[in-house]
Amino acid sequence: MSRTSKDTYTPAWWVPGAHLQTLWGKLVRRPPRVPTRVERWHTPDGDELELRRLDASPGRDRATPRLLILHGLEGTIRSHYVLGLLDQARRRGWAADVLIFRGCNGRLPRARRFYHSGETTDVDLVVRRLVHEHPGQPIVAVGVSLGGNVLLKWLGERGDDLPTELRAAAAVSVPYDLERGSRQIERGFSRIYTAHFLRTLRQKALAKLAEEPELFEEAPLRAARTLTDFDDAVTAPVHGFASAHDYYTRSSARHFLGGIRRPTLLLSAYDDPFLPREVLDDVAVVAARNWYLTVEFHSRGGHVGFVSGRVPWRAVYYAEARVIDYLEGELDARRAHSAVS
Repeated sequence: MSRTSKDTYTPAWWVPGAHLQTLWGKLVRRPPRVPTRVERWHTPDGDELELRRLDASPGRDRATPRLLILHGLEGTIRSHYVLGLLDQARRRGWAADVLIFRGCNGRLPRARRFYHSGETTDVDLVVRRLVHEHPGQPIVAVGVSLGGNVLLKWLGERGDDLPTELRAAAAVSVPYDLERGSRQIERGFSRIYTAHFLRTLRQKALAKLAEEPELFEEAPLRAARTLTDFDDAVTAPVHGFASAHDYYTRSSARHFLGGIRRPTLLLSAYDDPFLPREVLDDVAVVAARNWYLTVEFHSRGGHVGFVSGRVPWRAVYYAEARVIDYLEGELDARRAHSAVS
């Protein structure tokens, strides 16, 4: 049986509606400045992963938690929610690492691939290397949007086969059903998000195609007008799926929730313009069978929005604070249980 969160979220009166909640962070917010250092790790397929790293506060020992952050579709180290989460970690003196998905750091992948919602080998590589380099250090992870789908899928795939250092996770505004989410974002005002994502995705795909002309067909990419079109033209053929439908079916996080064996917070809003509300109803039913999952679905909040606060110049970003509070609470509970044992 899942655990239902008792936390409440009050939307800011000055950011009415799901779309304004969704767009506020990107268009209006001034995110905190958090200095990070860059490391690039070689991968088995001849490519590299970029991590943006925040060291723990001076004097901290290996019991200090380490936060792993997975960003959303076309996110970067400049994404407002990434910087917000890094700032939350910094305030607590934690170490933190942001996995920048391949192609999202301004460099084309060297391998014959991109990133996508179901690709979990990179996060697995990163977690296991972190454990190797920092044995015994508690690790907690948060995935946002696409990154949340990747994180939940990986957790569900691995089940109990996870390092003991990985203690808890959180996933924000996850597109649990990729097919229904893709259809939702192609309707009405939400098409503005499709246009935004397609612009950069198409640019990267064309640049990669110029390097490797046999990777996929150019004409379907140029004709793509929706994310489903793009996934049919690029994501599916490049990554071994029969079609966008096959990709969505095999990669949607909702199919993997039952296998998760670490305490995990699922934080979403029913008015998320990227997802029909019925999907969250379905997820709640599935999650109810798994004690490790804590469900926190609010009526409002948009997609990675959750803006609150009394006045605009003192905005509060609920999701970031809530995620870190949840992860910290799970770490405290684990320490208390160990002390009793």
